[in-house]
Amino acid sequence: MRILVFNWLDGENPQAGGAEFHLHAIFGRLTRWGHEVALLASGWPGAVPRVELDGIEIHRAGARYTFNLAAPRYYASVLRHRPFDIVVEDLNKVPLFTPLWVRRPLVLLVHHLFGGVAFQEASLPLATATWLLERPIPRVYRKVPTVAISESTRDDLVRRGLSAAQISVIRNGAELAFYTVDTGAPRVPEPTVLYLGRLKRYKRIDLILRAAAHLRAEGLPLRVLIAGQGEEQAALARLRDRLGLRDTVEFLGFVSEEKKRELMRRSWVHVLTSVKEGWGITNVEAAACATPTVASDSPGLRESVVHGETGFLVPHGDVEALARRIGEVLRDPALRDRMGGAARRFAQRFSWDEAARRVEERLERCLVRTPVVG
Repeated sequence: MRILVFNWLDGENPQAGGAEFHLHAIFGRLTRWGHEVALLASGWPGAVPRVELDGIEIHRAGARYTFNLAAPRYYASVLRHRPFDIVVEDLNKVPLFTPLWVRRPLVLLVHHLFGGVAFQEASLPLATATWLLERPIPRVYRKVPTVAISESTRDDLVRRGLSAAQISVIRNGAELAFYTVDTGAPRVPEPTVLYLGRLKRYKRIDLILRAAAHLRAEGLPLRVLIAGQGEEQAALARLRDRLGLRDTVEFLGFVSEEKKRELMRRSWVHVLTSVKEGWGITNVEAAACATPTVASDSPGLRESVVHGETGFLVPHGDVEALARRIGEVLRDPALRDRMGGAARRFAQRFSWDEAARRVEERLERCLVRTPVVG
């Protein structure tokens, strides 16, 4: 197949996150399996306009906040006449409304929609624009075959008006050959809590710091490692200092994949407290390293943690419940070992190869059954 993908970012973009990792994990494999893949994404200051990454031919047009205007123009002038068999709109920011300007078989791939969560993350004008741009999705994409990365995302789309019959759920995977247990690298000696991801407001990392303060007040010595970068770091550092956690919480900044794996292998518990996620890749990566997760009982996250088996789910925003569950895992080595083993077995159910094969099959079926949109 000759596949064209639209996504706001590519894997080299400084703002890239889990959605971009998913894109390259899936479509990079498709290129290795003999398919041709091109990606149109936004650029950033100093970005090369054309590059190849993971076998994907990447075109960059516009910038983070102008891509929705630049993409149709670039497609019309550069890509429209190329013989692509199918086009995938990878929706993880706001929709591009490709059914209105692409006249080829289309598939919509959805991570998650923001809805009201946008008002917790962005400025009022930007949040309002995001919320308004999501409103026409059911009408514009009503005939487009859709892939959701979780049941939570599928249910959200159905509530908004899409037909359940048009939506396939293909869950994310993990690099199971890379994220493994290393018996030669034991856990660090002190109780250690790990957060790994972008430092964004909707991730609610502040809840982890507040839970750590509760546990310190109870006399539990612990370390909290915050790995990742983002615009919330300064605010989180101020909160850390106000809570008296300067000697407890360490900001590691960006870490390599190898360092990420080391942190997951050696920490005692992984924590993710987002108000909403498409899936929660880091939960499964930590599980593959036999590290249990304590997470908010939020859309997406409740599917990548099995409550009471691979970790705990807590009511989102309940700091006392979060602290209590983290404390249970830190204080009880037998519980930690049991959950770690169950987490490892759970992670074995998910691989990027399997996810990519299912995406490949979905695209091939669409070519046979779906008429050209228009």
